[in-house]
Amino acid sequence: MTALTLSTSAASGLRADAIVVGVAKGAQGPVVAPGAEAVDKAYDGRLADVLQTLGASGAEGEVTKLPAPSGFKAPVVVAVGLGALPEKDEAHTAESLRRAAGAAARALAGSKKAAFALPLADPADAGAVGEGALLGAYSFDAYKENGSAKGGKAAGNGKAPLAEIVLLGAKPRDKAYKAAVERAVAVTEELNRARDLINTPPNDLTPEAFAAVAQAAAKEHGIKVQVLDEKALAKGGYGGILGVGAGSAAAPRLVKLSYTSSKAKKHLALVGKGITYDSGGISLKPAGHNETMKCDMSGAAAVFAAVVAAARLGLEVNVTGWLALAENMPSGSATRPGDVLRMYSGKTVEVLNTDAEGRLVLADALWTASEEKPDAIVDVATLTGAMVLALGNRTFGVMANDDAFRTAIVEAAEEVGEDSWPMPLPAHLRKGMDSPTADIANMGERMGGGLVAGLFLQEFVGEGITWAHLDIAGPAFNEQGPFGYTPKGGTGSAVRTLVRLAELTAAGDLG
Repeated sequence: MTALTLSTSAASGLRADAIVVGVAKGAQGPVVAPGAEAVDKAYDGRLADVLQTLGASGAEGEVTKLPAPSGFKAPVVVAVGLGALPEKDEAHTAESLRRAAGAAARALAGSKKAAFALPLADPADAGAVGEGALLGAYSFDAYKENGSAKGGKAAGNGKAPLAEIVLLGAKPRDKAYKAAVERAVAVTEELNRARDLINTPPNDLTPEAFAAVAQAAAKEHGIKVQVLDEKALAKGGYGGILGVGAGSAAAPRLVKLSYTSSKAKKHLALVGKGITYDSGGISLKPAGHNETMKCDMSGAAAVFAAVVAAARLGLEVNVTGWLALAENMPSGSATRPGDVLRMYSGKTVEVLNTDAEGRLVLADALWTASEEKPDAIVDVATLTGAMVLALGNRTFGVMANDDAFRTAIVEAAEEVGEDSWPMPLPAHLRKGMDSPTADIANMGERMGGGLVAGLFLQEFVGEGITWAHLDIAGPAFNEQGPFGYTPKGGTGSAVRTLVRLAELTAAGDLG
């Protein structure tokens, strides 16, 4: 696990493998960013010229390595691009700092220690740099013969992750700086745990195995946990979760995680889709669409991580997480197109497509969460390919039954550096889910499929409860190359947004 510390040491005297500095993209070439003054001085004020000679421009994510100046104990200086030079009297954004720190941390894989001399105007900047660096240093190599989890090298580039990150220019004794870094550590460690879960092969991460991970974390952090197995689900009438899991040898689970604060005035419920593998069921996915379906539990992973992070941060809000876990497989016992399931709410659903299974497990979990009458419910799911077509691979959609709440979530996501976009719930699309056999069908009009799914979920939210739906199908799993602090594979999408929502709820800023 990568360590993060604060230091007031001079860059020249710090024993490290590298010193990281920021470079912005100016009109006439690269511009050395604040925080690197001592390093620039050691180059006789010509660091920008040297970098330009080496082809550096300061573009976002660009990494340039060069020998450290004479007298430095670190042998290498790593210049990382921050993007466009801010306007006069403006500073680099928190997200630009996160991305730069992440890119540098990835480039320094194999190093034991690196000092980051990036702009730190205030504690929030320190938190952003720490967060980006810790996320950028992530590596999943548990299944590699010589992976770092076994004391060896990491996957991909054959190098272990950066072991220690030191933030220069911060104030180790300042309470605000210490709090910002402690928050960064708690959030990133739980986000990286979510990434681990998403990346774990489905033969090892069954619903039962996921539930066991949640139980262990709950015990460690003082969170109350309840696990409903297949017998308890059958006794309780959870037809949606049972129907999705009926075709698998791995039985489904519904996990409840409850973090409570004695000072809490609000209760936030989080619901996550946890399909540990999605074959599509009888409506089998075509070749080329199955290979990454271990990521279909990313919503549950995000909820799990957010609840644990809230507990670690001691937030003054009650946060309940519901993990709806099942494996969607075809077999003689699997739910068929045309079958009717009786949900936990009592409603019946005609299953027209067994590959529209996420909404079925979420429906049971949403109704269960509603019974506790929380102040708000937020569900998170890799729910529809339609949302990927609409918003691409890096942006999640936000739907809600309250416009102000939807806006608050989009703003919270922007604040923490996650791309989201507000989406509507057009009432006219509801008619497409009318069924001659049941109360509702699990499919509607093909066009606007992501919105149809949101309308389906809305049917299972208790009356008068504020609710939002986050469709993270695009950003949850990165099949391309890594960028900024985002690795290839599981990303931990929505974790930071959920944690921020919990903080805002605790502060009374969400109504």
